Amino acid sequence: MIRVEKKEYRGWSNAYFLSNDSVELVVLADVGPRVVSYSLRGGKNQFHEFSHQAGLQRGNEFRLYGGHRLWAWPEVERTYFPDNVKVQVATNPTGAIFTAPVESAAPGSALQKTISISLSEQGTHVVLAHSILNHSANPTELALWTPTVMRPGGRAILPFPPRAAMDKDHFQSVSPLTLWSFTDFTDGRWVLGKDFLQLIQLQKPAGRFPEQMSGLFNSEGWGAYVCAGCAFIKRATAVPNARYPDFGCNFELFTNAEFLELETLGPIVTLHPSETAYHTEHWYLFDGVPSITSEESIRTSILPLLKKTD
Repeated sequence: MIRVEKKEYRGWSNAYFLSNDSVELVVLADVGPRVVSYSLRGGKNQFHEFSHQAGLQRGNEFRLYGGHRLWAWPEVERTYFPDNVKVQVATNPTGAIFTAPVESAAPGSALQKTISISLSEQGTHVVLAHSILNHSANPTELALWTPTVMRPGGRAILPFPPRAAMDKDHFQSVSPLTLWSFTDFTDGRWVLGKDFLQLIQLQKPAGRFPEQMSGLFNSEGWGAYVCAGCAFIKRATAVPNARYPDFGCNFELFTNAEFLELETLGPIVTLHPSETAYHTEHWYLFDGVPSITSEESIRTSILPLLKKTD
């Protein structure tokens, strides 16, 4: 049975609790929207929340709040539009639709963001349909970008593209592995393996930069975050031959001393007036997951879970 209930949450009067017998989400409607919590029923929130921002509303300062959000790539001034006011909510039998006001004031560019959330009757599967509508009189180039802020102390996993020996069918590159000015692959938080890219969240990192970030083209369309015996898996279909942000990335990872973000991106589009762009993610939670200590442990612990999400 799917339940949609409006309650108070950490100082916000309008929060929506979406649940079935297996999983519960908390979505803020006083700001954002933000999916600030995703947990197994009775379990810990797998997302990170910024406690010092709990209950805050209004104001001209952008706040992360925590959890999952919808952004517009590229990361420029309008990305940090302060979404600190109430959003419209329409409930339905499987969840709810959260629509923010038009970003009409500076630094906004007349975009309007919506996150539609649907739960399965059973299990932990959640579908998030993200959209951005252009209310401007001018076209704009963007990509839908969906970062999810994970609780500290875990590790993110992305698959590298399938490996194959060089031959006449394998002359072309298959993925970027992108660099930011602060990316340092000698930092101990990175694990570059044969088949997987891993990034570990440490609250006292020892590298020369506290932040680390990279991305790739993930043709398999999944990423995972494993922390304290729980695995969060998000899936987003890779569109063949599409133009993706950051030299071709559809999945990216970011971490600092406080949290880690598991991010997906949609293709770059030119959004004309009154047009809407879409990007969909699928979420799953699994408990009782052994610690990840090697690539072999990813193959034995994570890949079998992926088969359950097909």
